[in-house]
Amino acid sequence: MTRQQKYQFVTDYFLSHAPDAETELFYDNPYQLLVAVILSAQCTDKRVNQTTPALLKKFPTAQSLAKANFDQVFPLIQSISYPNNKSKHLIGMAQKLISDFGGEVPMTVEELIQLPGVGRKTANVITSVIDNQPNMAVDTHVFRVSRRIGLVPSTATTPLAVEKILIKNFPAELIHKAHHWLILHGRYTCVARSPQCENCGLQEVCVAFKRKAF
Repeated sequence: MTRQQKYQFVTDYFLSHAPDAETELFYDNPYQLLVAVILSAQCTDKRVNQTTPALLKKFPTAQSLAKANFDQVFPLIQSISYPNNKSKHLIGMAQKLISDFGGEVPMTVEELIQLPGVGRKTANVITSVIDNQPNMAVDTHVFRVSRRIGLVPSTATTPLAVEKILIKNFPAELIHKAHHWLILHGRYTCVARSPQCENCGLQEVCVAFKRKAF
C-alpha cells in the first residue's frame, strides 16, 4: 500500500466514523478559545473546561483581562498545570491583543505567535478551529498516532517534521478536521499505553499493529 493509499484509507475511515470531529474545549468566541488553548498546554481539556467558566466570567474580554494583575488571575487557574507562567501569559496576551491588534484575535500563525503563551501549536489550533485554515497542530496525540499508524516515517522526530508531512498528504480542505481525528483517536483509542486495537478500524493500515510495536 502506498502512502497516498494509506492516507485515503484513513481519511475515508474518519469521514465515515467521525465526520463532525471538533475540539472538546468549550468556547463561544476566538478570545475564549485562545484563553482555553493557552491553559490546555500539558493539561487535559476536561480540567480546562472546569476552569474557564469562572475565569471568563470575571474577565469576559481581552480588555478586562489586560487590566488584571497576577493575584487576580492565579487563584482562578491554580488547578491548571503551570499556573504561575500561564497567569502571566494570559495577562500579557490580553495586553498585546489590545496594544497591537485592537483587542481582536488575529488569524494568522505569524501574528498569533507574537502573543505571550502562544507557540506554533496553539496558533495552528486557533486558525484551524476558528477559520478552518489548513493548519495542523501537532500535540502528543497527533505525534504518537501519526507515527504509529505510519502516516509519517519514524525519521520524523519533531512536531514540525510531522506537521509538514501531514499537511502535504491530507487533502487541504480536510486538514482542519484531520487534526481532530488524530487527537481524538489518540485520546480514546490509540492511547499511549495499552492501545485499544480491538476497537480500532485502522488495523489494516497500522504499522504498529502489524508489528505489535507499542
